[in-house]
Amino acid sequence: MAKNSFNKVKAGDLELKEKVVAINRVTKTTKGGRTFSFSALVVVGNENGVVGHGLGKAKEVQEAITKGIDDAKKNLIKIPVMKGTIPHDQLAKEGAAKVLIKPAAHGTGVIAGGSMRAVLESAGITDVLAKSLGSANPHNVVKATFKALGLLREPIQIAKTRSVSLKKVFNG
Repeated sequence: MAKNSFNKVKAGDLELKEKVVAINRVTKTTKGGRTFSFSALVVVGNENGVVGHGLGKAKEVQEAITKGIDDAKKNLIKIPVMKGTIPHDQLAKEGAAKVLIKPAAHGTGVIAGGSMRAVLESAGITDVLAKSLGSANPHNVVKATFKALGLLREPIQIAKTRSVSLKKVFNG
């Protein structure tokens, strides 16, 4: 499969809201005792089609979250949001985590579990059906969700690629 060319976005002057998905305490045993450090998985988004995720590691929780936010701002992508939902079904896999996202009718809400919900809400998607099929590891679920969102294409883009009208894309 070809390399995915996600629509990368610069943080610039975007107003981003951050959500902490997971915090993990890591213990390293040395001859002097135990050393604790923390890793934080963070999702940022402007709730208008731009979303990013990052991982921060530090000796303190707050410092790890700050590093995660900085990392997430470097990994922003633009996704197509149409009337509060996504344009089409999409399946993606990352490690053992498999993710399925489907468009939903207006008023359905975000029906998704845990770490997937954080990503979809940060992206500004208000109506979507989502299912995490494989591993429940938050890191891989977030990465699989990003892969699925990155693979989404707008109908206009599909019409240009196929050299057909928009009507033909929707009606077949």
